[in-house]
Amino acid sequence: MIEFKKNEDNTYHFCVKSNTGKTLLKSVPFPSEDSMKSSLKALKQNEGINSKLFERKTNTEGKFLVALKNTSGEIIGSSGLYSSEAGMENGILNISNSLFSDLQSD
Repeated sequence: MIEFKKNEDNTYHFCVKSNTGKTLLKSVPFPSEDSMKSSLKALKQNEGINSKLFERKTNTEGKFLVALKNTSGEIIGSSGLYSSEAGMENGILNISNSLFSDLQSD
């Protein structure tokens, strides 16, 4: 599920959550609600290329994380840390399922 929030500085962000309510990915701040929703609509239109929307990364401590990119290649969100590559791949699957199933209902 996707949760939308307005920040104290009047920017907006979204969180992708699992069915159990765990935050899987948090977006960067967007200057307006319209720009946030526009970015999500672009993801919906390009769901077929969703493998290119996820950038796999490793931090300096060897933990794994995922960055979500928009269709222009800009990072618009990031996941928490995973202790294994397999966990990260499972996280991508969960993020994708939660994100795109919610976008289908819009």
